[in-house]
Amino acid sequence: MKVSIITVTFNSEKYLADCINSVARQNYKNIEHIIIDGKSTDGTLKIIRQHSKHISYWISETDRGMYDAINKGLKMATGDIVGILNSDDMFASADTVRSIVDCFENTDTDSVYGDLVYVDASDTQKIIRYWKGISYKRSRFRYGWMPAHPTFYIRRELIEQYGLYENHYFTAADYEFMARYLFLHKVSSQYIDAMLVKMRSGGISNVTLKSRLRANRRDFLAMKKNKIPFSFAVSILKPLIKIPQFHSPYTKQYYLEDTDDQYFKTPVKVLPAEV
Repeated sequence: MKVSIITVTFNSEKYLADCINSVARQNYKNIEHIIIDGKSTDGTLKIIRQHSKHISYWISETDRGMYDAINKGLKMATGDIVGILNSDDMFASADTVRSIVDCFENTDTDSVYGDLVYVDASDTQKIIRYWKGISYKRSRFRYGWMPAHPTFYIRRELIEQYGLYENHYFTAADYEFMARYLFLHKVSSQYIDAMLVKMRSGGISNVTLKSRLRANRRDFLAMKKNKIPFSFAVSILKPLIKIPQFHSPYTKQYYLEDTDDQYFKTPVKVLPAEV
């Protein structure tokens, strides 16, 4: 099973090497790493060229934003399954892609997701927020739930059927994408009970109150479009149910690199989807 991983860059020189190296370190090797750059003016292209032996394909050209660039990558992808790894994110262990592929092969699911940690931008050993997943149940979308998008992988053939990211939703495009697939079209999904991605803290939809309100408005429009009942109330509930992620006991811990961390030496659990 071939896995396509799409990374979008724009002036990403600070952390891009960490991202690329985390893909290169995977012990599952049938990976296609695609990088879509938006005409960076810093050292991003130099880093891409330095790591070109680990990159299947890359381009640098102007785009209409992050999700437009992701769509370019999806059109180029040739893998059986596809996912996104942001330029300042990293896979949490060398086993991450293997665990994703195993889940697809062992459960015959159409999509998977797992746990995500937000880490300090400078000290990636320090956990700021722990996004702990739960077993998949479609009805959870009615209460504002969503999988952690950076951990979400899906069969590429479904994208040809149900479409790409809709760029005009801006920061809510990832939520709209998953709501469209998982809720509207009832695509099957499985939860992998393991930490899959380290994400550096600081998101464009959560910087200020104004940006958060704007993001909520876009969430509401995405919910309404995808026929989620009581969309206005659910759009208010959606950010509130994430508050416990900041107070989880995991956020008070530091964890070791994947070669030493006992967490990654235990078997990965795939929880059955709930009816």
